[in-house]
Amino acid sequence: MDHSRVPVLEALEEFRRRGDVVFGPPGHKQGRGTDPRVADILGLDVFRSDVLSLNGLDDRRQSQGVLEQAQELMADAVGADQAFFSTCGSSLSVKTAMLAVAGPGEKLLLSRNAHKSVIAAVIINGVEPIWVHPKFDGERHLAHPPEADDVRDRLREHPDAKGMLLITPTDWGTCADVRAVADVCHAADVPLIVDEAWGAHLPFHPGLPVWGMDAGADLVVTSVHKMGGAIEQSSVFHLQGDRVSPVVLKQREDLLGTTSASSLVYAALDGWRRQMVEQGHDLLDAALHRAERVRAQLRELPGLRVMGGEIIDEGLAAEFDPLKIVVDVRGLGISGMQATEWLRANCHIDMGGSDTCRISASITHSDDEQTEKLLVESVRSLVERADTIERQPAVHLPEPHALELEQAMLPRDAFFGPAEQVPAERAVGRIAAETVSPYPPGVPVVAPGEVITAEIVDYLRSGIAHGFLVSDAADSSLDSFRVVARP
Repeated sequence: MDHSRVPVLEALEEFRRRGDVVFGPPGHKQGRGTDPRVADILGLDVFRSDVLSLNGLDDRRQSQGVLEQAQELMADAVGADQAFFSTCGSSLSVKTAMLAVAGPGEKLLLSRNAHKSVIAAVIINGVEPIWVHPKFDGERHLAHPPEADDVRDRLREHPDAKGMLLITPTDWGTCADVRAVADVCHAADVPLIVDEAWGAHLPFHPGLPVWGMDAGADLVVTSVHKMGGAIEQSSVFHLQGDRVSPVVLKQREDLLGTTSASSLVYAALDGWRRQMVEQGHDLLDAALHRAERVRAQLRELPGLRVMGGEIIDEGLAAEFDPLKIVVDVRGLGISGMQATEWLRANCHIDMGGSDTCRISASITHSDDEQTEKLLVESVRSLVERADTIERQPAVHLPEPHALELEQAMLPRDAFFGPAEQVPAERAVGRIAAETVSPYPPGVPVVAPGEVITAEIVDYLRSGIAHGFLVSDAADSSLDSFRVVARP
């Protein structure tokens, strides 16, 4: 296929050349009505390029097939049978993928280290989650993807499960053995969905972890805005084989997706695919060398523990994305959250992620010598001035087994059923009616239907005292919990 073509961008360029005047949405009419004060910040070209796909980039019959052409090029670029663009981020794409495989009352295997969007999908579609617990790293207090044997065991226990959702890479760059998990799923004749939100770049360089399509996954979801070059909310479904019907997938997407898709997202996805096909190897090669330089320099700083390939050697993960710079800062006497706040306030850099133990930075094809130098110098300043950061109450980190909560009810039943708000000390032993997700990284500690334990209450409340943000709980202070009402 001709990857110099960018159908969406070409259609947008033609639309602007024609100078069409639109008598429908969007109401700003390609910037004519945009407040100049807004345009001064966002730029008028954003509004000039904000065009409907129907009766804008294409006619009502989609006779030119602009979007279809762009999706075919994307599929060809990454070795998928089909690709579908999504403008609501992978939060929606994952929900759609799950709906395409399992419906209300049916079972679906799920990595328990999933993002809150996966829990939301479980609630929405009424699926019965069969949790596959991740491989917990007690020393690092980190969850790595589950292994193929874990998936095999759960499929034997639940032979009526409709498929498996695997999260890889994790937010911290550790990766599953996707090929082995796919083989296990296919031996049971069920599809493997891979939530590869952090892996849009993987198809374009052999020095990166294996790409889900190449490893036999049936359906892969990527967030191109995370490690790629598209704008926020840019997501793609990639499909191969016949275990997941493309017709069903499109219908489920239509059920959840917007009818006012953003041409800005489509155009950015289209342009990023062309860039990766034409220049991706060289751009990512430079990024990989840059990441190694950064990692080497940070390893020389006292009080830091920089994660890398030793994760693989220790048998904790199958692969590691070297573009993730993950640094444990506990040796400085502070948490990752404190480190992130200090770096933002004092160095004006925003880290990609943080938690109780660590910070992370994503190196992409967009970085250069200036950003490389800034990152290293900022972390060096953090090390030199860590003793000036006010100490916060310690977070009571639980043992790994304490995170494996009993699932006493279907999440949907617990979430939508009668509930009550009870003080934290009375929540122990009760069934949660809400999701509780310290953010970042947004992985729920408690999901609806799970039994709340004393260890979890202690962990979460000590986290709040330290500075956790828990935006999805009914009471963000966690002085109380929303639980299933007793009869």
